[in-house]
Amino acid sequence: MPPTGCGSGRDEMKTQIQALIDSNQVMVFSKSYCPFCVKVKDLFKELNVAVHAVELDLIDEGSNFQDILLEITGQKTVPNVFVNKTHVGGCDKTLQAHKDGMLQKLLEGSNETYEYDLIVIGGGSGGLACSKEAATLGKKVLVLDYVVPTPKGTTWGLGGTCVNVGCIPKKLMHQAALLGTALKDSRNFGWEYEEKVKHNWQTMIESISNYIGSLNWGYRVELRDKNVTYMNSYAEFVEPHKIKATNKRGKETFHTAATFVLATGERPRYLGIPGDKEYCITSDDLFSLPYCPGKTLVIGASYVALECAGFLAGIGLDVTVMVRSILLRGFDQEMAERAGTYMKDHGVKFIRPFVPTKIEQLEEGTPGKLKVTAKSTESGEMIEGEYNTVLIAVGRDACTGKIGLDKVGVEINEKNGKLPVNDEEQTNVPYIYAIGDILEGKWELTPVAIQAGKLLARRLFDGRSLKCDYVNVPTTVFTPLEYGCCGLSEEKAIELYGEENIEVYHSLFWPLECTVPSRDNNKCYSKIVCNKLDNERVVGFHYLGPNAGEVTQGFGVAIKCGLTKELLDNTTGIHPTCAEVFTSLGITKRSGADITQKGC
Repeated sequence: MPPTGCGSGRDEMKTQIQALIDSNQVMVFSKSYCPFCVKVKDLFKELNVAVHAVELDLIDEGSNFQDILLEITGQKTVPNVFVNKTHVGGCDKTLQAHKDGMLQKLLEGSNETYEYDLIVIGGGSGGLACSKEAATLGKKVLVLDYVVPTPKGTTWGLGGTCVNVGCIPKKLMHQAALLGTALKDSRNFGWEYEEKVKHNWQTMIESISNYIGSLNWGYRVELRDKNVTYMNSYAEFVEPHKIKATNKRGKETFHTAATFVLATGERPRYLGIPGDKEYCITSDDLFSLPYCPGKTLVIGASYVALECAGFLAGIGLDVTVMVRSILLRGFDQEMAERAGTYMKDHGVKFIRPFVPTKIEQLEEGTPGKLKVTAKSTESGEMIEGEYNTVLIAVGRDACTGKIGLDKVGVEINEKNGKLPVNDEEQTNVPYIYAIGDILEGKWELTPVAIQAGKLLARRLFDGRSLKCDYVNVPTTVFTPLEYGCCGLSEEKAIELYGEENIEVYHSLFWPLECTVPSRDNNKCYSKIVCNKLDNERVVGFHYLGPNAGEVTQGFGVAIKCGLTKELLDNTTGIHPTCAEVFTSLGITKRSGADITQKGC
């Protein structure tokens, strides 16, 4: 007989619910009229399994029961299904568990125990965030991280791409380039200095490496403080729920867990042409390169390519970018071309549309000399050029091909190594989840991986329900003139809503800091893409100018809250700033009117 809920209080009612869960093989909190509840009960009937059901609509305290179940499981809806004390979920999750065999395992009441509650494969931003959150929730966690050396032998410490060979050193080298520009500008502001100013590559590398080293150590201390076990070993599945861990000395150990999270990230892709791995470097090598790269060819038009080309030129090097087709594929193309034009105007050379066919070494040394042969993708024309360093930045591949996923049946996109997951980052194998850059069709951004990792741990081990939001994620490309964006590109907005339903407001502008040195007059650009069918809601935000990350972060919040053109117009700008341009965008692109700014 179901309880009436007439206990002395909420705690007693919670105890009653827990007793029901603990004492019944299958416990279903249901409502008599709910078709999804009927479907679940019918499933167990087909399996010849007895179900104990409490129909919440038929008892006095049904709504209170539902509130307590929400508190326990993070699930608002019915049916709310438990099998052998394990929360399965609602109708969809119960049917999925039946489909993939997990329901049968739960019904069999497997008493198998595992060494860990959670094993995280990958010690980058997402993996560390997930592991620390799980440990905070009282779970026993193991993190495995191993960096396979580059063809040049480069390796690094705990923390993943962002900390060691990505966001952090990239931003610091970008800052080095900005300081060079600031030094030139300073003379116009009255600063006088006599000695010739030059850049020392080794000093920069040493300073950045020391900082990154402190971060590596800090991560290890954090894991220790949160009782997360860390192993500097390469992990690969050998059977369900079991991995082999191999350290750099070749010693193998084996470990089991109830749940796994894959957070292995990506590594730079090579060209597959003669000489690429023998003589070229990638971003994995650049940020700890012990010598100045000298005259550099950057192959590729990704954000990594343009950012690296930008700061190398900014510290005074001769830099050329070889582009196959378009710049910044996947980003707004008007903004990409404007960013590229600015780079070209400030000394970066572009070769378009060409792809390299072979790399040859002419002289050994640090940096030495290389000959690059390339072919036009349009005419077939062949060209040659000599450079000290060739940096390949044509994209990245997911590190999923050699971790034994085939041994446990995880589906994988064979073309790029990416993993398809559901909206809870769950792979087709129920106990294996994935986060970060290895996900199919998701943002390859550090903050996204961190957010996904934290929320996943809370859903797995704390009964929460909040999922990572992959929509309207703000980001910035740290080219010499920075490009920040949030939401849709103009092209994508037109594709989704139709050109007639999109209004684009835009403007050029000139940062006040650049007026005295008479630099970059009307080179900065801003635009918003609005959906006319939805009260001119801003569906795309684009900014090309100084401090783009800081500007875009703030507007990213507003876009999450449903920012409209009217709200922007009714906002008072902060003067004099670059961001205030968005409060006075009055010219539409379709009007063809002049957007040049002639004063403050």
